[in-house]
Parts: sequence; structure tokens; C-alpha cells
Amino acid sequence: MLDFEICSEKDFSLLKGMDPFKSIAVPRPIAWISTVSKDGIDNLAPFSQFTNVGFNHPHVLFAAQLNAEGKKKDTVVNAEETGSFVHNMVTYDLREAMNVTSLSYAADVDEFEKAGLTKEESSIVKAKRVKESPIQLECQYVTTVVLPGADWKSGSHLVIGRVVCIHVDENYVLPNGKLDILKLRPLARLGYADYTSVTDVWEMRPQSMMNNPIPGGYSYMSPESLKLEATHKDL
Repeated sequence: MLDFEICSEKDFSLLKGMDPFKSIAVPRPIAWISTVSKDGIDNLAPFSQFTNVGFNHPHVLFAAQLNAEGKKKDTVVNAEETGSFVHNMVTYDLREAMNVTSLSYAADVDEFEKAGLTKEESSIVKAKRVKESPIQLECQYVTTVVLPGADWKSGSHLVIGRVVCIHVDENYVLPNGKLDILKLRPLARLGYADYTSVTDVWEMRPQSMMNNPIPGGYSYMSPESLKLEATHKDL
């Protein structure tokens, strides 16, 4: 077992200098966040520290590190100043476009245009959506939590938003109403410059979701889902 104490001087020489931290909490879905500045300039950038938070009301959280100048990233500034952002699911087919938007651009550069992507108006929030993305979450900005870093350039901003509208391409819905994850092939980060996509899915649960529901399971139970054997049967 290799042991590494995390202090001001991290020594990963036993791993040829490769810091393993970002390759431990994996795979991480990618937040592809579109925003608009107070001056009307559209912005699009990916963040590989992203998760859903709660389910009623649904919220999402993404973490943005400081930029190369040690300042708050444009995405965070825009979300805070305009009160909204959109998460656009990154699929395997969109991997190259996502990669283009990961580059650092000036605040007045439109990443939609750089990546050759189509803008689509949102139903509720100001930020545009990526039309090519099969699933989008319109979010109202809630708050930012600041995590101090070990030095001036390593702080993080945890941005939380409430999901107010979900868009789903019907071509990615299974007959039973579930999302077709294998067809979507959501992209995920593995640390370093490594990625993966979902190509394998199975279902398991500890007990009947109808007779002995788990609190988190309420988020997908409905009159239709309760008719399914997989919902009411003890496995």
C-alpha cells in the first residue's frame, strides 16, 4: 500500500509524479455549462466536478477552479450576475466539441461559435442551450460556496443551481420511460486527460420501492412506474 500525506509539499514520486486524487472519485459526469454575461455574450465551458444535489426540488452543483490569473471564471461570474445557467449533457458524439470549449478564451469570445454549435433559447432562464445536446437542464442560480486553496491560484467556487426545466430528446427515451443511457453514452472524466463513456448498465435494488420505498427513490416513482415489476418486487 502506498501512502501519501497531503500537505503543502505533495510528493508523488512513487507514482512518477502523477497526482492520483482526480482519478479516484471517478467516473465524473461533465457539466457543460452555458451562461450569458450581463453584456449579452454567450459562454460555454465544461467542468468535470459535477453532481446532482437533492431531488425535490432538484439541484445541481459544479465546481470551477480559478483561472490562470487566479480570478473567478467567466462561467461563475455570469451565473452570479445573471442568475442562471444551463447544463447540457455531453455525449460521446459531442466529445470533440466539448474539448474545444475547454480552452481558455477571453470573456468576449463566444465558445458556441468556436465549437460550431447551435444555440437554442431556453424556456425559462436567460442562458442559451446547446441544441446538439440531447438533454439540458435549465437552472436558476442559488449560491456559490468558496473553498480556499493552498495558494492564490488553487481556490474553487462551488456553484449550486435549482433545476427549473428539463429538456429530453424523445429519441433517447426507452419504451418503459427510462432514459436510454446506452444510446446517450454520457461522457465522463477519469482524471489526468482520460475520459470514458457509459457502455454498460444493469439494475439492482435492495427492496421493493413500492412497499418499502427508499427516500431517494421517491424522485422517480409515479403511478406508471408503480405498475412495473421492478418497482414493486423484492429482489
